[in-house]
Amino acid sequence: MKEGALLLRPCVVLLLLVSSCQAARQGQDIRCGACRALVDEMEWAISQVDPKKMIQTGSFRINPDGTQSIREVPLSRSEGNLLELMENVCERMQDYGERTEAATNRKSYIRIRSRSGEAMDLSEATLDSRVTGSLKFACETIVEQYEDELIEFFSHETENVKDKLCSKRTDLCDHALKIPHDEL
Repeated sequence: MKEGALLLRPCVVLLLLVSSCQAARQGQDIRCGACRALVDEMEWAISQVDPKKMIQTGSFRINPDGTQSIREVPLSRSEGNLLELMENVCERMQDYGERTEAATNRKSYIRIRSRSGEAMDLSEATLDSRVTGSLKFACETIVEQYEDELIEFFSHETENVKDKLCSKRTDLCDHALKIPHDEL
């Protein structure tokens, strides 16, 4: 054996592999949790805009046939409104805590601050500034990388956005279909 060479025993190698897999899964959990929280926050913010308010979109130029390509869309689902909402949505990750499922040891993220000010049950949540910082960073990365997809999904009223966006379109969640829809 060469001098300075490191010989690892099989059990040490296995331990290193398990640790590596757990770290990768935790990264997956935080990205998935951030995506699911982002969807919840965007849907809530959209619901706060008066559904009767409309905005005209399209081209204001007159076509050769004398028509214009203008259409009215709900303000809440307009591209401008969605872009504005996406600028601030990741700030709300500070309102989330971490929960570990005992059976699977998977992490999920739940709202720890009520939007209405009412008391919430925090017995299952761990409050940690590192977690909220990681969620915020993951959220910002998702908004940056998937801006077009976010606008596409939120510009129309769509069911199961969490599963469609976070699992099928972006692959951020490998286990989203196992998570009940009322959780993150």
